[in-house]
Amino acid sequence: METGSVKDVAGLFKSLDGFAIFEIAVIFALALAVVWLTQRVLPWVAAHLHGKRRLYILAMVPMIRIVVLVIALVMIIPRIIEPTLQNMVATLGAAGLAIGFALKDYVSSLIAGVVAIHEMPYRPGDWIEVDGSYGEVTHIGMRTVELVTNDDTVIWVPHLKLWDNLIHNANNGGPSLMCIAEFYTQPEADAYQIRDALEEVALTSPYLQLGKPIAVTAAEQPWGTKYRLKAYPIDPRQQFQFITDMTARGKKRLMELDVRFAKVESDEAYELTH
Repeated sequence: METGSVKDVAGLFKSLDGFAIFEIAVIFALALAVVWLTQRVLPWVAAHLHGKRRLYILAMVPMIRIVVLVIALVMIIPRIIEPTLQNMVATLGAAGLAIGFALKDYVSSLIAGVVAIHEMPYRPGDWIEVDGSYGEVTHIGMRTVELVTNDDTVIWVPHLKLWDNLIHNANNGGPSLMCIAEFYTQPEADAYQIRDALEEVALTSPYLQLGKPIAVTAAEQPWGTKYRLKAYPIDPRQQFQFITDMTARGKKRLMELDVRFAKVESDEAYELTH
């Protein structure tokens, strides 16, 4: 039985000669070269484009990488294994068992990566929040997505997070990303005066994307009034400069109007002190 099993396993594989090994090496090298070239050329092209065209070019990088690797595997496997139905079923079954027990999470992330490339919940250039981490998608790999935060920290998030986490996408493949600056005032302040002043602050910002709307919302809280100034920067990467600009100049403008700022308290603290 043992001798028969060894013969069965040996029968799966071809006897590789020097030419077959050379072919496999050439296919592998060409695949790596195409992937490397794609990861260098397409981002360079995207850097010279703007808007959706830039994002679409960047989104092609992981797709091309998967296609190239699949084609390479399809070309290499028949050169190693006798391409019979029995051999393919045996090989795929053994590979499936090994993957299922040893690499379950890894393969789950790979499958989620394929789903992510198809459904596109995030693309290179998107600003997303996953599991409390917020940053720009700079690279989509086979297993992880790479984020760069505003603090210039690189975070690798496994695609596996797709299965059980909410994905917050701020610009969803487009060049528009809403920014919000918040202000808290005493309840007796003139709401219409504050609204007009904050709209003027956004309109005069050098980061403002003029084609998008500006909105000011107000909500009464136990400790005062909460205002939210909403507008869009020219480029999503300017979001933090834009929020800082609106916050600094908005605060200065409200102080010029003698608006008194509120001390924000939680609802529990407010109930205890009042």
